[in-house]
Amino acid sequence: MTWRPSPEWYPLTTGTGQATGGVWLTNDGVVVKRLVSGVENARHHAYWRRQALVASSGLVTTTPGLRSPACLGVEEDPDGITLRLARVEAATWSPQALAAALGRFAGAEVDEPTWGAREVLRDRLRTVERRGGWSALPQYEALWVRRDAALAELDALPRVPTHGDAHPVNLLGRDGDDVLAIDWEQFGLGPAGFDLGYLLLAVDTPLNELLDAHGGQTDAVRRGAVLVAAYTAVSRAAWALTQPDPGDHLERLETLSDVIDEAAAARG
Repeated sequence: MTWRPSPEWYPLTTGTGQATGGVWLTNDGVVVKRLVSGVENARHHAYWRRQALVASSGLVTTTPGLRSPACLGVEEDPDGITLRLARVEAATWSPQALAAALGRFAGAEVDEPTWGAREVLRDRLRTVERRGGWSALPQYEALWVRRDAALAELDALPRVPTHGDAHPVNLLGRDGDDVLAIDWEQFGLGPAGFDLGYLLLAVDTPLNELLDAHGGQTDAVRRGAVLVAAYTAVSRAAWALTQPDPGDHLERLETLSDVIDEAAAARG
């Protein structure tokens, strides 16, 4: 029998990962997320089973700074996986508080699972390259040309626990001073500063303020955040130019111009 959501469930708008087939809220307040089969490479950022593995493993249910909601059930069938998760109530966070939470999470002791995302930015840039690179934004050609050197810099940074998509929409709930985060599709051990780079893309707070709140190995965190933010921002803008509505991606390039310039500067 083909899996179908109950007609009594209320559809939610969160959960837009590549493997997400829908998210609903049940009458008794449980969040149901449907995962559909897709990328099978367990190290790829879009590995379709990862959200279920994060939930069932309990690996990040008690980590400092950031943690996942309680898993209430994982059911697999021939068409996909159904997750049942505790509902997370939205909380109000300042960008600095989110940066501090990400810093605590980055300092957590987490064993790297065999299914954790390993090279999120490299995977994404390969996809961009297959689509023609940044040809629509020739002013950033110097940054594009040195992408392999930038990825090598990221490879050399300390590896820390990363949510992988640390956008405020996913940094949703509150447990004291810690964040209850959703959508762990890209979780893994990544370069220092990775999550902070994603946060920088989504808020208007200067990098130095986020770094002060984040703490940790500041030089490594800064370089990781700068490289991740710059390459992700330009890639998103290049993609946006192919869409009927480019949104605010081009405007973000203006606000991040200093960060992009810093990323383009080779390190000695």
